[in-house]
Amino acid sequence: MRTRAAVLYECGKPAPYALSSPLVVEDVEVDAPGAGEVLVELAGAGLCHSDLSTINGSRPRPTPMVLGHEASGIVREVGPGVAEFEVDDHVVFSFVPICGRCLCCASGRPALCEAGAASNTAGVLLGGGTRFHRGGAPIRHHLGVSAFSHHTVAAQESLIKIDRSVPLQTAALFGCAILTGVGAVTNTAKVSPGQSAAVFGLGGVGLSAVMGAKLAGAFPIIAVDALPEKLALARRLGAHHTIDATSGDTASMIADLTRGGVEFAFEAVGSAAVLAIAYDSVRRGGTAVTVGLPHPDQRLSIQAVSLVGQEKCIRGSYMGSSVPRRDVPRLIALAQAGSLPVDALVSPSIRLEEVNVGFDRLADGSAIRQLIQFDHPSP
Repeated sequence: MRTRAAVLYECGKPAPYALSSPLVVEDVEVDAPGAGEVLVELAGAGLCHSDLSTINGSRPRPTPMVLGHEASGIVREVGPGVAEFEVDDHVVFSFVPICGRCLCCASGRPALCEAGAASNTAGVLLGGGTRFHRGGAPIRHHLGVSAFSHHTVAAQESLIKIDRSVPLQTAALFGCAILTGVGAVTNTAKVSPGQSAAVFGLGGVGLSAVMGAKLAGAFPIIAVDALPEKLALARRLGAHHTIDATSGDTASMIADLTRGGVEFAFEAVGSAAVLAIAYDSVRRGGTAVTVGLPHPDQRLSIQAVSLVGQEKCIRGSYMGSSVPRRDVPRLIALAQAGSLPVDALVSPSIRLEEVNVGFDRLADGSAIRQLIQFDHPSP
């Protein structure tokens, strides 16, 4: 079938993207789903910094590629061997297709699925191959999702069924921002009530970490960013203190607020320099958790002896160390109960044709989570 999609042909084009147009919105062909695969009509797709990192070349991927990895939609067709999904099911995508058989999956760490990582790096579906093409030439998949398209084909291992009562467009946020940010607090760090936390970087993931810290009962919660609007939003979402990242020695200010540093610091910027500051801001025995994706050339410099002498730790958190089929329904239930004010993250929606302008807004910090409003909203 024919579908309208935003295709990345070249990584590293310069900003502003409204002028350089790294994403070309055009008609492409998408094949029917193969064995174990599902055709989904997209309802919501979020613009995330991980997409931006692919556009600017920080996270290079094979091209051409239909971009987008945070999404929700409706099942329109199922391939042979699909037993878990039926036509008209509502779904959220997991940007790691989880094989369930590798050592990481068997060890309860499906976010690190080896088969999923390999297929994502290659730009193919979990079962191998691509389903998008134009003029006979294949177009790659982004993280098994390729959300910037009216329709996409995904492996059934990339999908989580959700209740039809959940607002479908904003459900997309549970596939990345909420899953990653809240998960970093509750799954990776396992913050307990009364423990202190600082969050560096207040995009969709960082603000989700603030919500996660409040959910966990952390005190105090300190939010750090350079933009006043984001600091104000963090206060509304539960931060007890906010710090302008440009105002001086952030680690010292956090030490003063907490009598020695926080127990957990969360870096959500994607910068080795910011991670070093986050590490400096934790107290003796504390942990810095990084969820950002810096350029592969960046290197981290810390005082090595502090790892032993102060028992400080650094931990990575990919996809919030989540088990998507367990955690997405739980997080949705918490949002429905009023414990996760997800709608606060949503910036004005855009059309697919405005996607390059949307990434300019994401890059300059004037938007948190923009959701693509497709031309064919489904019932």
